Amino acid sequence: MNETPWIPHPTKSLLDPRTKLLLVFVEAVLVLSDAGGSKLFWFRAVFALLPFLLLLSAKRYTPCVIGALLVGIMYACERFLFPVAHGVLTNVLLFIIVVINRFLPAYMMGSYVIDTTTVSQFKATMDKLHMPDALTIPMCVMFRLFPTIREENASIRAAMKMRGIGLRNGKLTKMVEYRIVPLITCVAKIGEELSAAALTRGLGRYKKRTNICKVGFNWADYAVFVLVLVAILYWLWCYVLCCYWL
Repeated sequence: MNETPWIPHPTKSLLDPRTKLLLVFVEAVLVLSDAGGSKLFWFRAVFALLPFLLLLSAKRYTPCVIGALLVGIMYACERFLFPVAHGVLTNVLLFIIVVINRFLPAYMMGSYVIDTTTVSQFKATMDKLHMPDALTIPMCVMFRLFPTIREENASIRAAMKMRGIGLRNGKLTKMVEYRIVPLITCVAKIGEELSAAALTRGLGRYKKRTNICKVGFNWADYAVFVLVLVAILYWLWCYVLCCYWL
């Protein structure tokens, strides 16, 4: 008898889903794309640190510790190893440092949003923003897809460990084959099942759908809004000042 894999319930979050979407956008623009240059360095540092603090508030200690260790290692490499490196090693270190320092905060923020937002909360948020169902329904399916894939991957890893297939046994080829092929099959099947479940719950109907989930702003949301607003105003002020003097 096939049983539905158990998926942990998302942890309660301090922030409203709308604030989380705003933070994902800010992380992509400010940290990932390095917008503003050196003028917004301290704002960039604050927003790069913010995902780790949010993961701590959500009691997601493992990804927070791993991410903090990676950032610490990259900072140590940039401070001590990069100045004494020569040749190809310099380019390799520079690439690794830049990629991790820019991509890791955005990845952590996305992980926080998915782990702490239920489908009902996200649907209620999209309804408040008056977003069309053509955009809302695929994103609702996505919010259920990633936790399910994570659970399936854990089950496949446990099965491979039980059969003695891993790097330590020198079975790299079999490990890749036995991990990737079942995972791809599971992803295709899970996508179809979640799409059918979304339509069964009435997400595809044109009539307005009720939702018992309540979303709203609190002090943490307003603090994030103020921080984002200050960063934008400071950026615009620096831009206008530079244009005036030039």
